[in-house]
Amino acid sequence: MKYEVPIWLKANLTLEEAAAYFGIGINKLREITESDHCPCVLWVGSKRLIKRKNMEEYLSRLYSI
Repeated sequence: MKYEVPIWLKANLTLEEAAAYFGIGINKLREITESDHCPCVLWVGSKRLIKRKNMEEYLSRLYSI
């Protein structure tokens, strides 16, 4: 049996999930998370995951991206 966790309950999102959740393009998410000091990204090997809560807080402070 495979369980699906709703996207709004996941702690970490793939780029595709984050793009759908935040309404931001995948390329813009890559650009935002490219920095080594970005608190919104979690690297699992070469896979980039977006920390949902951190990204929500980050985006709420911005005027434009």
